[in-house]
Amino acid sequence: MDVREINVLVLAYLGDTIYENYVRRYLINSGIGNVNDLQTAAIKYVSAKSQASYVTEMLSQNLFSEDEVNVIMRARNYKTTSHPKNCDIVTYKYATGLEAVIGYLSLINKNERIDKIMDFILK
Repeated sequence: MDVREINVLVLAYLGDTIYENYVRRYLINSGIGNVNDLQTAAIKYVSAKSQASYVTEMLSQNLFSEDEVNVIMRARNYKTTSHPKNCDIVTYKYATGLEAVIGYLSLINKNERIDKIMDFILK
């Protein structure tokens, strides 16, 4: 199967777990030893608002390849009416785009590229 044809929400489903794993490892390695403190710190990175902010910043700096932008735009343009109560639909779609591109990169075994994206976010 061509990875580019996989539903973007499926890519985001995978990307979400990878993204969160990076964030959790980063926070644990930063020395936070309390689960409640880890959860509080993680919100800075895993909220839809934060994810949308990171992806739009990276887009404005042209840090994504053409294929990566295509995945992000597919996710942004995907027809859905559901989104979390704490953010608007556009923010949610950009956040989904970030997760989708990470899922996409994982499926094509571009883990070094995921590392670079996450380094930008976790700087």
